[in-house]
Amino acid sequence: MNKSDLIDAMAADAGITKAAAKKALESFLGNVEGSLKGGNRVSLVGFGSWSVSSRAAREGRNPQTGKTIKIAAKKVVKFKAGSELSSSVN
Repeated sequence: MNKSDLIDAMAADAGITKAAAKKALESFLGNVEGSLKGGNRVSLVGFGSWSVSSRAAREGRNPQTGKTIKIAAKKVVKFKAGSELSSSVN
């Protein structure tokens, strides 16, 4: 399912227009992104939670040449599925 499929499904389930569903989805995604940028965690009980963690700088290897390269430190977004989501998939 891609973004447009999700918008279509949201519109059908909620009985709203596709434009309203698109606006709601973009608002949700923007708020999640803004919260994560601010260093906060986003949690939806039963569905899952998003958090930001730091990945330390490390050495890696270029697979083509075999040379050692330095990989810079960065922040990464992590998602952990909630119990209800995990059990519904299994």
